[in-house]
Amino acid sequence: MIEYLASIDYSPLWISLKTALVATLLCFIVGVPVAWKLYKTKWKGMAVLDALFTLPIVLPPTVTGYFLLLLFSKRRPLGEFLFEKFDISIVQTWTGCIIAAFVVALPIVYMNAKAAFSQVDPELLDAGRTLGLSEFGTLIYVLIPVGANGLISGVILAFARALGEYGATSMLAGNIPGKTSTVSQVIAQVMSNQDFKATGVYVVLIFIISVASIVVSAQVQKRLR
Repeated sequence: MIEYLASIDYSPLWISLKTALVATLLCFIVGVPVAWKLYKTKWKGMAVLDALFTLPIVLPPTVTGYFLLLLFSKRRPLGEFLFEKFDISIVQTWTGCIIAAFVVALPIVYMNAKAAFSQVDPELLDAGRTLGLSEFGTLIYVLIPVGANGLISGVILAFARALGEYGATSMLAGNIPGKTSTVSQVIAQVMSNQDFKATGVYVVLIFIISVASIVVSAQVQKRLR
C-alpha cells in the first residue's frame, strides 16, 4: 500500500492548492472592496452590478468557462491584446486555472462580505468618521474587524470552491499534466479509466483538506467571538 501511495502523481494536488490559494487571495482583494463599495452606494443600478458579481455562482461552471474562453482567446480582442502587448497567454496555462477559480469563487467572498457589512452597527461607522477616519480607513479599521467572522467564512468557502473547481478550469485551462491538470480533473480522468484505487486516494486527500479548512474556520471564528 505504501509503495502504491508513493507511485501516485501528486502534482495535480499541488497545482490545485497553489491555484486555490492565489485565487482566494485575489477574491479577498477584489471581493471585499467591491462589496464595501456597493454596500454604501444607493445607486439604482446597483442591482445590476450585484447580479453580475453573483452570476457565476448560479451559472453552470462550463458556461462560465465558455465565456472566459471567448474573452481570453487569442482570437478575441482582450486575449490578443494581452498576448501581443505583454506576452501573456491565458488559455491552457496555469494563469487560466487561477482566473477560472477566481471567477467561480469570487461571488462567495463578495456575498459573505456584503452580508457581514450589512450587520455592522451604523453608529460604529459614524463614530469612526467622527474620529477622522476616511471611507477607506472606515473599511480597514471598522468594517473588516467587526465583520471578521463573515469574511473568514467567505474566504474559507471560496478556498474550498476554488480547490474543487472543475468545469470552468477544463474549458479555459485544459487538462495538461503537470501544468494545468488539477485534482478534480484527474479524479474524473482516473474514474473514467476505472482506476478506483487512485480515485479513492485523490478523493480522500481533497476530503481531508476540505474538512480541515472548515475546522480551521470554525476555530478562528470561535477565537474572534
